[in-house]
This record gives sequence, structure tokens and C-alpha cells, in this order.
Amino acid sequence: MVDSQYYLPNDIGISALDCGEAFRLLSPQEKMYAHNLSRAAWYGGLAVLLQTSPESANIFVLLQRIFRKQTPAQLEQVATAAGLSSEEYQAFLVYAAGLYANMGNYKSFGDTKFIPNLPKDKLKALVWASQAFQEQPSETEALWDSCSGLLYSLEDRQKQLGLGNKGITTYFSGNCCLEDAELAQKFLDSKKLSAYNTRLFKRDNGGKACYEVRLASAVQKDCAVDGECESCCGSFSFEDKEFTVKRGDYGPLMEKVCHYLQQAQAYAANENQRKMLEEYQRSFTLGSVDAHKEGSRYWIKDKGPIVESYIGFIESYRDPFGSRGEFEGFVAVVNKAMSERFAKLVSSAEVLLPELPWPREYEKDTFLKPDFTSLDVLTFAGSGIPAGINIPNYDDIRQSEGFKNVSLGNVLAVAYATQKEKLTFLKEEDKDLFIKFKGPSFEVQVGLHELLGHGSGKLFVQNDQGKFNFDQSKVVNPETGEPVSSWYRGSETWDSKFSTIASSYEECRAECVGLYLCLNKQVLSIFGHDGQDAEDVVYVNWLSMVRAGLLGLEFYTPESKSWRQAHMQARFVILRVLLEAGEGLVGLEEVTGQDGKPDARITLDRSKIHTVGKNAIHRFLCKLQVLKSTADVDGGRALYDGYSTVSDSGAHNFLRLRETVLLRKEARKMFVQANTRVSGDSVELVEYEGSAAGLICSFTERFQDDAEQLETNLLELNKRDATCWC
Repeated sequence: MVDSQYYLPNDIGISALDCGEAFRLLSPQEKMYAHNLSRAAWYGGLAVLLQTSPESANIFVLLQRIFRKQTPAQLEQVATAAGLSSEEYQAFLVYAAGLYANMGNYKSFGDTKFIPNLPKDKLKALVWASQAFQEQPSETEALWDSCSGLLYSLEDRQKQLGLGNKGITTYFSGNCCLEDAELAQKFLDSKKLSAYNTRLFKRDNGGKACYEVRLASAVQKDCAVDGECESCCGSFSFEDKEFTVKRGDYGPLMEKVCHYLQQAQAYAANENQRKMLEEYQRSFTLGSVDAHKEGSRYWIKDKGPIVESYIGFIESYRDPFGSRGEFEGFVAVVNKAMSERFAKLVSSAEVLLPELPWPREYEKDTFLKPDFTSLDVLTFAGSGIPAGINIPNYDDIRQSEGFKNVSLGNVLAVAYATQKEKLTFLKEEDKDLFIKFKGPSFEVQVGLHELLGHGSGKLFVQNDQGKFNFDQSKVVNPETGEPVSSWYRGSETWDSKFSTIASSYEECRAECVGLYLCLNKQVLSIFGHDGQDAEDVVYVNWLSMVRAGLLGLEFYTPESKSWRQAHMQARFVILRVLLEAGEGLVGLEEVTGQDGKPDARITLDRSKIHTVGKNAIHRFLCKLQVLKSTADVDGGRALYDGYSTVSDSGAHNFLRLRETVLLRKEARKMFVQANTRVSGDSVELVEYEGSAAGLICSFTERFQDDAEQLETNLLELNKRDATCWC
């Protein structure tokens, strides 16, 4: 019997992302701009298949070929004739929808593998009975043979993403381990190259290790090409090892991205947008992160656009080393009502930042007012859709030039709608209040998390010229009372320095800022909450955080003692901090549920949030910021790893509680997104129903113009590196 965490349940929530109203309000020019950016995002997003697992791209092509010939409704009769029950056919549709929604066969949230919840011989019978097989039997059989083994395999290493023997990754060849990742990072730093758009392949050359750093680019040549003074490619000796920097990763996909970015330029609303697209195009053509940074600078200057977008190798959560970015691209339309609330929060930032618990010297010299808008997503291509984003992730730009905050309103509306019967681990009397205030409290938390969480705090840096951005003689470490003795040097960044813990640690810092500042009456009134409602929003926000900390245990792997999801690890750490605060602030007990199975109950004493709770977060948040500012990796690791530990000793048996959480978990929702289609001079929005079949149809129609060429490209890209994963 396979553990249910490796299946997607037949009744998984699947919802359509509604952006019809927002899209209809766009001008014809804005619609064309949004359409071309969406196309660029969707094609680029297919790179995630190649960034996830060795088999993802081939499974994707197999599914596309089956569903291009027969819709889910047409295939159902074939399935019945092939001996599948209606539950088994639904399980197949859910698996296909899951592969599309996650852009691979590992969950984007939690990084666990999922396999079809029907016997392998039944799935094979369905493939053989399909029209795709009837028309191209040998090709379809070869495709099935290339991926069916891994499609179902649940060997220990294949159960989750990870580096070396801890899991599967295609950011590194299969023979790489942590030491290789660390060496490559040092090499990249020495060349002032970012890891964001790279993968690392290690080969043995006569007993000597050789490393290939491959950049994502449309250009395949390694020599300097038009627009370049010199190429960063070539062979280099570093610490007695051979390193080669090459171009051309995801080449055909990057070509498509560049083509549509070029098309979009004709419909840009202003010069900033045009220059931004030019630089992005240069970045994906040449494999240049510097060009992407340049594009991001123009993007920050493009304040309050009607159509907002961002595209590139952005978030590093899924690289086991924490440096390489997964491709994502989004296009969204401003939601004016919600954006007004966020604008008020931005203008209050200067008053709110000094409320944070660290000394003034640990805050940025000047607060760079970010653009903070609420958007309705039209397109979000990649492995999953977040509720809020704070970008760019380039520290040097964020510290001195600014950033943007984005809250995705139509995602929030769907993702956090909760049914009472599915609400686990709370007291009965908390459930109605939780359902009523979950949405409003989450809106407050996302705003504070993105704007004043990720947007706050200073990194102490000594640049290559030896100049400091802080006064060494005066700045004191508030934890020790001693002068600051460590800082970032030269090209060191937060991600390169704190590597494997950087993502989760930073999410934890931002979540703590949200908890801390939501206690502020001014913040609550900005979001329209006063009196008893305001108190209820605070209570539900804190209750939601401690519940999320318990739910986070689903994303911990005891065998490798590792966390698979940055935000959930962060919330577990916060739960530990609040439990440690004592005085009855948070209660967590193991109980027996009404069904006779193990259950758990979380309680929060609302009378102690403003005292015991606030003091605990104050102390912890100050420590997090000081360790981050001073580049104290050892101290940061000791603190964060300590609170991240999941054990069966101590006041709470978290390993046993993890079993309870797995027993009662609800699968994460999937989203169905619309397509845009040019019809004559205008752009149409094509919407789909919120179901597995709707999600599948949206993907088969998304790439119908050049389906065969695209599928051939994906198979060739995958085949090129097939021998590297063994």
C-alpha cells in the first residue's frame, strides 16, 4: 500500500482563476501587451519541466499527445472500454492536471513526488487504446518506455527533490554532492557570475573532475556575439579543477520567450517598459543575469502600470543549494480597490519601520518606497502560484534602488476559502471566527510580510574598494554589546552566504514582521478593521500562524532530517518560538478524534498575544535581523536549525504529531488559468471550467500553434542530458 502523500486525491480542489472582469477593462493595446507577455511566460515556464526531474518533460509530451487527439470527455469512453473504472479514469485526469499545474511530477509546494493513483497496467492499457497510440504506435510506445518506470517509481531517493543521496534534482548532474555545489558557488563568485540561470554538470575526465556551468540562453555559441564586448564563456582552472562555462540551456524555449518579448515591445505603454523588455530579451538571448538586473531596474521604475509582469529565473526555493532560480513568468492586471489599501500601507512605512525591534543602524539608510499593488493574475507560468511576491531578488538592487510588492488578489480569494468540515486542529468555538476572518487577516499578513518584512533591514557590506556602508566604529551588536565584527564582502550576497537556509530564514523573518506589526492599530485601520473586528483579525492571524506551523510538519522528511518547503519550515519555527514563550500563550495537545484516530488541538490565549506573544516575537525577530545584517552564518544556522529540529523528545512529540498531520492533511488546491487568443485585431480571453478536465484542456490549447515542433524540442532537450542523472 503506497502512502497517500504520493497520490493526488480524486476530490482535490481545482478552481478557475477569475480574471475576466479585469481583462475586459483593458484597452486593445494593453490586451495585446498582456497576450504577448503571457505567451513568453508560458513557453519559458516549460523550462521548469527540465528543472524538476529527468522524466517530467517526457511525461508532459506523452500527456499532450494523448489529449491533443482526444479531449478528456472523448477519452472517457476509451478508458471504460479499456477496463478502467470511473474512479481510475478520474485518478488519471487528476494526475495529468497535477503534472500541468506543478510543471512536473513533484509538488511545487513540498517537493514530494506524486504518482498516478491507478495501477500501471491500467494506465498502459489506456495509453495503448488512445487515438495517439493508434496513429503513432512505435513513437508512443517509445515515449511510454522512456518515462513509465520513473512515472511510478517510489524508491527512497525519488520520493522528494534534493541533492546527492537526499533526493532528485536536475539543477545538478546525479553525481554532484554538497561539496560540488559549494565549490561551484566559489567559482561563480570568483567570476562574478550569478548562479540564478545556471545548472551544474560534473564529468570525470581521466580521473579528474570537470564541471560544466550551463547558462540558460537562446544563443548556442559560446563566443562573443552581437551586443557583447566579451563572452563569459570558456574554460577555467579553479582550485585544481576544470570549469567550463557554456551557453544554450533550454535554447529553443528561450528563443520563443525572446520572440514574444520582442512582439510585446510594440505595445509597451512607456519607455521604461520598452527598455525593460529589451533587457529581458538580451538576458534570455545571451544568458546574462546582468541584463536581467538591468531589466529589473527599468521594471522598478515602471510605477503602477495597468498590466504588471515579471519574468525570468527568479525563486531559488527548489534548488537544494538555494542559489539557482526556477523559471517563472506572470502577467496580471491591477485590482484598484485593494491596491488603495496597500498604497496607504506604503505611505505609512516610514512611521511603521521604526516600530521594528532592531536598532536604527540595522535599517536601510532610506526606505525606498516600493510599488505595492494588488493584482488579478491573468497568467502565472511556473511550478505554482504564490499569494504575494516581493521582487527583484537581487540584494544590491533591493538595498539601493528598491523593489515591488505584489499581492495576487484573485489567488487569495480562491486559495484561502475554507470549508468548516475540512478545518483541522482547531477548537470548535474557533472555527466560525477562523473562517470569517481568515481572508481579511491573510490580506493584512501578506501586505506586512511582503512590504515591511522583505522590504526591511540592512545588510552590512564592505565593497570591492574596501568601502563600508555602515560606521564600523559605532555600530554595536545588540545581542552581545560588542562592536560588529562580521559583514558581507565584495560580491557575497545573502543567498550565496546563507545558501541552504537563506530562503526559509528570510520567509521566517518576514512572517515575524507580519505578526509583530499586525498588532499595530494604525495598520489594522488602513485595512478597514477597527474595534472588535480588529482584535478578531489579530487573533485569527496569530492562530492561523501557529496552526500553519503544525501543518508544516507535512513538509518535513524524517529520513533525511530535511525540510522541503521554505514557508512551512518558517511557520514551524514560529510555532516553536511561541510554544517556548510559555505562560499558556499557545497550547498544543494530542487528542483522539471523533473517528477514534489520533488528532491534535491547538489553542491560543488571545489575552496574552499583546504581551507574552509580542515579547517573544520581538526578541526572536531582533536576533534574526542582527545575524542577517552581520553575515553571521554560523550563528544564524545554529539559531534556525535549532528551532527547525523535529524530534520525539521534549514537551511535544513532533515526529508523532507529523503522522497525525499526514493522516488529516488536505491536498493543496490547483488553479485553472485562461488563455489569450488573437482574433483579427483583438484579443480574446478563453476561459475553462474549474476541474481536472478544464485544466488539461487549457494546456492542450495553450500550445496548439506549434505543438509538434515544441514537443520534439522538449524531447531533444531532455535526451541531451539523459545520461547525466544516473
